[in-house]
Amino acid sequence: MTERVPASGTVHWVGAGLSTGSGLADLCATADRVLLWHRTADRAAGALAGLGLTGRAEPRALTAPAALAAALAPGDVVVSMLPAPRHAGLLDACVRAGAHFACSSYVSPELSARGEAARAAGLTVLTEAGLDPGIDHLFAHSLIGRARARIGEHTPAAYRLTSYCGGVPAVPNDFRYRFSWAPLGVLNALRSPARYLEDGTETAAARPWEATRPLDLNGETFEAYPNRDSIPFVEQYGLPSAWRPRTFVRGTLRLDGWLKAWQPVFEELTAGDDERIAALARELAAAHPTTEADRDRVVLTVSLEVDAGRGRTWTGAYLLDATGDAEESAMARCVSRPLALGVRHILDGSLSAGLHRAAGTAQRSDRWLAELAEEGLEFTLTLGQ
Repeated sequence: MTERVPASGTVHWVGAGLSTGSGLADLCATADRVLLWHRTADRAAGALAGLGLTGRAEPRALTAPAALAAALAPGDVVVSMLPAPRHAGLLDACVRAGAHFACSSYVSPELSARGEAARAAGLTVLTEAGLDPGIDHLFAHSLIGRARARIGEHTPAAYRLTSYCGGVPAVPNDFRYRFSWAPLGVLNALRSPARYLEDGTETAAARPWEATRPLDLNGETFEAYPNRDSIPFVEQYGLPSAWRPRTFVRGTLRLDGWLKAWQPVFEELTAGDDERIAALARELAAAHPTTEADRDRVVLTVSLEVDAGRGRTWTGAYLLDATGDAEESAMARCVSRPLALGVRHILDGSLSAGLHRAAGTAQRSDRWLAELAEEGLEFTLTLGQ
């Protein structure tokens, strides 16, 4: 086994967008040194001031990838808050410098291809350590572990697993939405086909919004639709082979009325080309700006039902329902805190060399959820009889 490069105690947080929140403050309290890299040093300093971290982290200008690469030392940790396509380039720089790497994004083919090189170099690569992906995986693994202990690994059973997450306005507006990330990214996600399991059958939705269904949570009605490709997560979640999926869906949650309010947008998505969709994103950003007075809300629900027949069933559900405040948006809180927790586990040496997701096992997921709860991230677990 390759010896892991010891963490130096220095963290490079790269990017200060909408998802940078109190997780950065957590690292400032635990790491020996934190540097915040932004487009300019002044913008980095401004972001630190906005988070109340002036003097606790060092502002740096990300004028070019070489600027960051030149500052890396063996054992440093790079946290990428940049768009996913830029992760691979940062990871390459980390491998050359002997630095560890973390991000909240999905494992892309580019990151996966570099995982072995990182492991061979004794470096930890942490991915899928935000909200979605991230906390949703922690919830799923925790539920599956509880169900496995109750039903049994080898007991034939049918199950239904659903995972829905959404960022919405805390006070509903006519548009039934609040942009918590780049509008073009939101639109392109809607243009991507969804694949999932329903009634035991693999199902595809070329236009995900056409598969929208009502979802009731604690007496409040939302709208939910499948997103991306859910099928690979059956294997990733490690469900017992003796269990057969009846429903397996990972998707997006919206406020009730979203489907109706967005009909003009859907018409554009159906007919428009890339150029028109890019223009539409700019138009929507201008028509629906966020202001300092706006508050966002993040809702994440993961539920699992397992039926082994003869009245032997198990049900469980996690619910996270967070609202932003004047100091921090709910989205920034829910993305940055689990990511910072993962970085702390890189710093303390508890994550081995190689590529990791935040949630790998039920045991680790329960430990991370307990740590997040101790740090003030609120969620509930409901277990059936």
